[in-house]
Amino acid sequence: MADRGGLRVSAVAGAPASSSSFSAARAFAARRPWLLRLAGLAAIMLLSVSLRTHALTAKFWIDEGLSVGIAHHGFLDIPGVLRKDGSPPLYYMLLHVWMGVVGGDGEARTHALSVLCATLTIPAAWFAGRRLFGERAAWASAALCATLPFLTYYAQETRMYALVALLGTCASGAFAIAYARRERWAIPLFSVLTALTVYAHNWGLFLAVGMGVAFLVLWRTAPAEERGAFFKDGVYGFGLLLVLYAPWIPTLLFQAKHTGAPWAEAPDFNGLLNGAQNLVGGVETSLLVLVIGVAGVLTLRAGAQREQWRSAVALGVALLAGIGLAWLSSQASPAWSVRYFSVFIGPALLLAGAGVTRFGKVGLVVLAIVLVLWLDPRERQLRSKSDAYRVATTLKQTGAIQQGDLVVAVHPEYGPVMRYYLGGGYQWADALGKVSDNRIFDWRDALDRFKAAGPKRTLATLEPLVQPGQRLVLILPIIRTASWGAPWTSQIRKRSPQWETALDRSPDFTREGPVPKFKRRALPRGVRAVVYVRK
Repeated sequence: MADRGGLRVSAVAGAPASSSSFSAARAFAARRPWLLRLAGLAAIMLLSVSLRTHALTAKFWIDEGLSVGIAHHGFLDIPGVLRKDGSPPLYYMLLHVWMGVVGGDGEARTHALSVLCATLTIPAAWFAGRRLFGERAAWASAALCATLPFLTYYAQETRMYALVALLGTCASGAFAIAYARRERWAIPLFSVLTALTVYAHNWGLFLAVGMGVAFLVLWRTAPAEERGAFFKDGVYGFGLLLVLYAPWIPTLLFQAKHTGAPWAEAPDFNGLLNGAQNLVGGVETSLLVLVIGVAGVLTLRAGAQREQWRSAVALGVALLAGIGLAWLSSQASPAWSVRYFSVFIGPALLLAGAGVTRFGKVGLVVLAIVLVLWLDPRERQLRSKSDAYRVATTLKQTGAIQQGDLVVAVHPEYGPVMRYYLGGGYQWADALGKVSDNRIFDWRDALDRFKAAGPKRTLATLEPLVQPGQRLVLILPIIRTASWGAPWTSQIRKRSPQWETALDRSPDFTREGPVPKFKRRALPRGVRAVVYVRK
């Protein structure tokens, strides 16, 4: 009994101290709320990094080989090199610097740049969300950015899409702050961030034009006495954007005329829906977020929060107009891919964060469900993108390729990633002929050149490069589906068996066999090799 009594006395005696400590902690938090915010953001960012590094060492696929190959060119040479590719230069120049800082071009090192960009979208969305819609919306948008499956995938890929998501978030947030909230300090920030977005990916143009449409809506709905000053601010912001982007316009026009995207197909309405769904994690979660988010955003119109409603209008119009313009443009000149939707992640998740938190407890429950469903590291998909590494390693380990042999990539864009994994010391060609720069594919008028370059004719120009006893290693795409229907991919599908047949029938080459041998195993994504020896 005495022991029990002692425990009781001790507990009672300790209660005031515990209560006092709790009160002191609350008082400290009240005096320094920014410390709690920093701690909360740091925790979310750390959890996001943990989620998005499961496949940090995943091997490169076709596009990543191009990224590293382009970034290996001189820093100031990259813009000129990209006249062959069709992309703007920001990501590749940044990757060039990054590879110098981290000391290499390995998968984990280059993927880390994308992880960093994806992680920085979290505080970017938090700041913009708080400024536009309040504290709760800020945390919701930050949490959505931290777990969005789209970003989880592209955070572990050596491509520009995580950077584009970061810049698109910053640019759209700055736009709404500048023109919906009328905070003029944000106008030059909007111009610079939007210019960076467009320099990172050409679809940044659709976001920029979408924001232009949103500006006109805001201008038209502003009080009559404010429209003059409002219009001048628009001229200032969009004029500065044009000045910043003007140096690249001649290259853009050249690329549009000579490169384009012959690998893409014009999207139908399902393509539009598929792209939009990927912005919010797939069919199930997109329906949840859409219904609750839109309902929540609409409550802003009925409330007294005029600036918040105008912010929602600015982001919503920019988002819808940008996606619509991208879809319409791709009907005339196809340049459509779901991954390009990264530029619209920012306005979409800022609106989603505002909407779900405005819908009360139901919205918070929906947010929790969505976040749980999004906790997928995507490791399996990321590690099965391509077997290029396996093919290259098998070729070298089995002695099927030696220094000086000729490598011919029938799917020309696969040349750079095979060059990355095979290394130097080989001769390089593709279905168009001998390759002078094996770190990039020359897209200039590529479709016309490809159609004109028949396998027999091209092979005749390559035969003198292979001496008796040397090998010609034919790199062929693995075609697993019937979706190769775009002008470019349909030609690749047609030419691949023709190249194999031409070499099988050639009196100058003997077929050694395929590498690797798949036997009864399911075909992977990527490429296969067939080795021939010159007689």
